[in-house]
Amino acid sequence: MIEKDFILKSYASDIKGGKVKWESPSNIALVKYWGKKEHQIPENPSISFTLSDCKTITEVTYTKKEGNDFSFDVFFEGEKNEAFKPKIQTFFERIESYVPFLRDYHFNINTSNTFPHSSGIASSASGMSAIALCLMSIEQKLTDTVIQSESEESQGYFNQKASFLARLGSGSACRSIEGELVVWGNNESTESSDLYGVKYKGEVHQNFKNYQDTILLVDKGEKQVSSTVGHKLMFGHPFAKERFAQAHDNLATLTSILASGDLNEFVKIVESEALTLHAMMMTSMPYFILMKPNTLEIINKIWAFREKTNSNVCFTLDAGANVHVLYPESEKETILEFIKNELVSYCQNGHYICDQIGKGANQIGF
Repeated sequence: MIEKDFILKSYASDIKGGKVKWESPSNIALVKYWGKKEHQIPENPSISFTLSDCKTITEVTYTKKEGNDFSFDVFFEGEKNEAFKPKIQTFFERIESYVPFLRDYHFNINTSNTFPHSSGIASSASGMSAIALCLMSIEQKLTDTVIQSESEESQGYFNQKASFLARLGSGSACRSIEGELVVWGNNESTESSDLYGVKYKGEVHQNFKNYQDTILLVDKGEKQVSSTVGHKLMFGHPFAKERFAQAHDNLATLTSILASGDLNEFVKIVESEALTLHAMMMTSMPYFILMKPNTLEIINKIWAFREKTNSNVCFTLDAGANVHVLYPESEKETILEFIKNELVSYCQNGHYICDQIGKGANQIGF
């Protein structure tokens, strides 16, 4: 698919309004995306695990209106939230040519998270993908099309366009539509696109089924530097070219690892990618550090535990201080005991979230 394939050319103008609701998960990248071109195009490919329980639930009510301006209100956790409006305004401006009905309706966007907002658990990914899915459901109603479960072509277009729209709100949001593994960004190793996330179609060993992700909430506050600002700092970064090449190489290596089930090599790639992401932040100009002292304490504890027990537990990080502890389902009991005994004390107020790999977004009600 190319961009023009996602332009909605005609739709019904006599529908007065309605309501749609979706829940969409966050995701955690194994090979990281850091740096983007114009129009939210990634500088390098990425691949992520889709999560199951860390998700955004969004209900959009739309009502026919007069006038030609964008009109919407945003409610977060039940309360009107003006702070979110500029990002939604920018999102609507970017996607208007693909969903031209945006100016025909007033939208009430009611959204909530099952995890702390803006704390490094990719709330923008789940949030923007949930809105994109709601808009796609509205598009369905305005074009009088219904996706049938047996129609893979219709479902495929719906998911691709939802991912395409979500990307224009937040790059990583395009990886939250489907699961369990999603690739974004052109590369020679997998089926992929710069325009939307693609469900990973390579062989996946049983070792990676139902993989676990326990998220240690080291810092639940706002990040000191937004991901948007961080991505821009890759322009002119002294190590950008090498980093982008490394991501391609690591993705190629990871596809072999996913097929073979080699957990030792999986650990190496995932942890190296996490540390490289933060190394890019620390060597940009201006430079910044999003890890906290307790982030490093947790990492060292994980390394010591792995050396002592030969466990396959590892860590990864998003652009924040929180630590995602990844491990096979077969080690769940042992790792949870380790987390409770040795890692929880480094979490803010002892808070952590137990999650696992999920299948993607779900519509709530029809």
